[in-house]
Parts: sequence; structure tokens; C-alpha cells
Amino acid sequence: MNFYPIFWKEMVLIRRKPWRFLASSMVMPLLYLVTFGWGLGRGIRLDGGTYLEFVLPGIIALSAMNNSFSPVSTSLNISKLYTKTIEEVLVSPVSPWEIAFGRALTGLVRGMFSAVGLLLVGLASGVHLQVSALFFAVIALTAFCFGSMGVAAAMVTRSHEDMANFNSFFMVPMSFLAGTFFAPDRMPEPFSSMIMVFPLTHASLSLRALAAGSAPDAISLLILSAYTVIFFILAGRLLRRLA
Repeated sequence: MNFYPIFWKEMVLIRRKPWRFLASSMVMPLLYLVTFGWGLGRGIRLDGGTYLEFVLPGIIALSAMNNSFSPVSTSLNISKLYTKTIEEVLVSPVSPWEIAFGRALTGLVRGMFSAVGLLLVGLASGVHLQVSALFFAVIALTAFCFGSMGVAAAMVTRSHEDMANFNSFFMVPMSFLAGTFFAPDRMPEPFSSMIMVFPLTHASLSLRALAAGSAPDAISLLILSAYTVIFFILAGRLLRRLA
């Protein structure tokens, strides 16, 4: 339970201003929803449903990714490069694995918070989605996956410029290409196969299948779970090396 202080410190920040956190975390997802769902997608039907019903699960996955990765990676990057507080934590009785878990768990909560908020907005606007316990479990898995990725990315980067480059060359392309706004099989080869490499693709496909009342592809769930394990192990090892 040594991870708990790491996790609780971040939760205190959210508890102080929860509505500000919720509003800031939902600005970009709501813009995507309004632009692609209610704007460009109005009147378009895919697989027997509206485009809004198609795109909302993908935007939920995107929201979980952004709001778990960015706060975790930015906070750790600052504590490593400027405030040096990460060094104080590393010399404490808390192990690097517990630090990684506490930080990734923070990303999980942040990602879930924003994703569920966006889901409620969509349901309130009349979007018909089948929501189950497994649907929320996939959101949680997605958020923990990218929270772990945020820890690993912060440990690898040596400056804010490195983090900005990582976002520009990996996170931003994944946001638009990983099946969020279109079905990956609509892309020609080799792009459709390349898209399947992104973890966000499998999160979007799984949530979209569940929202339609179907069973998610077991391979997608397995790949997303594998990415989660890999990113968490990488985060723990990088923290241990820093210690």
C-alpha cells in the first residue's frame, strides 16, 4: 500500500477543484464531438446507425487516453527536470514499482473521470449506446495503459522539447488515425495494418463493439492488455534505473 500516498496526493488536487478539472478535461473531446459528430457527421449513417453513435465510443477512448497520459507525463517531467521532487520520492521507502503504479492509477482516475463525463453528455443528447460493466472496464484498462505510458515517456524524455516531440510525432497522429473517426478497414493497405499497431485502435474498436451491443474482439482486448503490461513494466524499470 506504499503507492497510496503517491496516488492520494494527485487526488487531493482534483478534489480541491473537481469542476474545473472536469471542464478542462472535456474541452477537446467535446469539440471533436460537436465538429465530427453533430457537425460533419449529421445525416451520415454507418452500419445501420448514425455517425454520432459510431464516433462517440472512439472519442471516449481518445478522452481516456489524453487525460491519463498528458497529466501524468507532464507532472513527472516537471518533477524530474525542474523541481527535482522525484528524487525525494525515489529515496523514500516507496519502491519504483509502487511509484509507477500510483502514478498510473492517477491516470486511470483522470481518464475515467473525463470519459464517463463525455459518455453522460452523449447519452443526455440522445445517442443510443449499450453501456455495460465491461464497457467501463475497457475504459479503465485504456486509462491505466496510457497512464503507464505517461510514466515511461516522462522517464525517457530529457527535456520539455523531447516531450513535445513525442506528442507531435506519436500521440497526435494516433489521436486521428487510430480508428477514432473512421473504421480502420476503410483505409488502403499498408495503412490499415499500420493503424492496428496503435493501442488506441484496439481501445476504440472494443468500445465501439460494446456500445453496439456486440462482444469485443478478443484479440483487440488481448493486445490492449499486452500494451498495458509492457508500458507498466517499462515504467517501473525506468524509475528503478533513475533511482
